[in-house]
Amino acid sequence: MTTRRIAEWVSVTDDVSIIARESGEVWFHNRNETKGQVDPFAVPMQGSGSLGSTVGLLDGAINLAFTTIERELARPKPTLAAYIVALVGAYHTSVDTAQNLRRAAGRFEEIGRPEVAAYLEMRAREETGHDRLAIKDLRALGVPGERLVANFIPEGIKPLCKRFDELCAEEYPIGSIGYSYCLERIAALKVKSDIDSVQAICPAGVDATRFLRSHSSLGSEAAHVDETIEFVASLPADDRIRVVRETYQSALLLAEGYNHELLKSEMQLQREIEQALGQSLEYPDPQGYSIAQERAAVAARAD
Repeated sequence: MTTRRIAEWVSVTDDVSIIARESGEVWFHNRNETKGQVDPFAVPMQGSGSLGSTVGLLDGAINLAFTTIERELARPKPTLAAYIVALVGAYHTSVDTAQNLRRAAGRFEEIGRPEVAAYLEMRAREETGHDRLAIKDLRALGVPGERLVANFIPEGIKPLCKRFDELCAEEYPIGSIGYSYCLERIAALKVKSDIDSVQAICPAGVDATRFLRSHSSLGSEAAHVDETIEFVASLPADDRIRVVRETYQSALLLAEGYNHELLKSEMQLQREIEQALGQSLEYPDPQGYSIAQERAAVAARAD
């Protein structure tokens, strides 16, 4: 008896479909390159999914989104000002997560999908309070965290926050799962060396990586990713299609937004922080060299 091989596919743009098999194989199909008039992937997939094909579609969507701007991606060395801005962004992408997920869960309860509601409620419980980790990290760096996040949302993060708010308010908010998967999958890629590189730019004796550790392979993100893959694989085909498409759209916003912030200079980021606080911000780097000294050095070189 031959075992049926599951293949899934999702059109994420007008031209490109992602195709994945349960074996883990993934490839991208461009409709413009289809010979003749028949495109077998133009018709939405049906039937059940599998773990292998589901992870292929979800991660394929993220990879495709990042590939579209790969040549433009900024890769600057980490700096303290950039990390402070990243913590502010982390706060804003997490502060409303629990209430948004509960809103989406309530909608699924209303329409008779208790299994989706239960999954979203579980996610809401797991994400509760994560914004406070970012505030604690800012405080550890000597930054008045509450005042900074109240007056400052990084421009690159605003579209991402807006997207999540809108997804969870939809009549059928299944896309919220794709958004959440995207952020958790990217976070799960961070390893100990990434945390160590951030710790290296923090002042001596300061622990300001609570949020980062929690949202990395050292925390619970990997387990959340596995749970989401298993849950999405169990959904009807139409739901899986919607989740994959939103994973792609969210990954585009994530890549573009983070790139927008990474392209800024250290001094530009510093000015944004100080404008939001209404005061100069003085903090030493690991070698005890302050921002004030850096500003003076830049001015001296300009003269």
